[in-house]
Amino acid sequence: MLSRAADSIYWMSRYIERAENTARFVDVVRHLVLDLPGRATNQWASLVQASGDEQAFQQRYGEATEANVIRFLTLDHDNPNSIYSSLWLARENARSVRDAISSEMWEQINRTYLMVKNAEEIKRIDDDPSGFFRHFKKACHLFAGITDLTMTHGEGWHFGRMGRLVERAEKTSRILDVKYYMLLPRVDYIGSPYDSLQWKALLKSISALEMFHKQYHRVTPVCVAEFLVLNRQFPRAMRYCLIKAEESLHAITGSPPATFGNLAEQRIGRLRAEMDYTDIREILDSGLHEYLDIFQEKLNAFGDAVFQTFFDLATRPDQNN
Repeated sequence: MLSRAADSIYWMSRYIERAENTARFVDVVRHLVLDLPGRATNQWASLVQASGDEQAFQQRYGEATEANVIRFLTLDHDNPNSIYSSLWLARENARSVRDAISSEMWEQINRTYLMVKNAEEIKRIDDDPSGFFRHFKKACHLFAGITDLTMTHGEGWHFGRMGRLVERAEKTSRILDVKYYMLLPRVDYIGSPYDSLQWKALLKSISALEMFHKQYHRVTPVCVAEFLVLNRQFPRAMRYCLIKAEESLHAITGSPPATFGNLAEQRIGRLRAEMDYTDIREILDSGLHEYLDIFQEKLNAFGDAVFQTFFDLATRPDQNN
């Protein structure tokens, strides 16, 4: 597969996953603030913090009100991580590899993009925000299903799956980090019904509440962290994402499992192995925030290694891989 085609498929999947996660977080916070004392505005500020775009938001919007945050994260053309921008970038990447993806995939991504574009024109988000986010998430799920059912599970499909899982792991780590260290306005809320609402909202934001309850009896910070960081079977847990991303990487290169033949395989193998040989108490004792910071740095380093290994033509004499 041409490096440029693999690059486009990889980022197409990452951008769609990014847009879907943003829609999830915004919709859950909208419902959460209805149950909070005083309809605390810090919930909206925490959402901007989770996106990693605090500085850009402050420069252009200032106060983190519901309207400002929703506009910034949903339809802001100048925010590269907004739903609109992410979807536009995903569509442009899909356009460049239309011969490598199925026509059904192109039709679905184009349809979803037009839905978001039209939402701005008809102010659908203002009129029915819950309906908009619900339809958008379903559209993203439909794209993932269409991809799995209509695209040959060869190199291109594995690049797409790897991109989607890397983005998902990064977003799960960010939202978990925000909950632990930024959301609680007062220490005396910890362990209160207010605190329980937030933990349940966190699980809902990544569609994890029902699966969590099948494994744990009570919603506690330790159990939530263990489920979202170390679970091997839940599709949005960080460890699961690494396991499946590594599988796709080895499927692309042909290297045997538990070995490495390039920098990308080395970095994700090391990061996945570190998760295999730790437990949640060890993570919490050393500091969850610190652990998640390091995880994000290593995940970004893996992304850099993927670029260097497969997409950086300056380091590759042969453009075909």
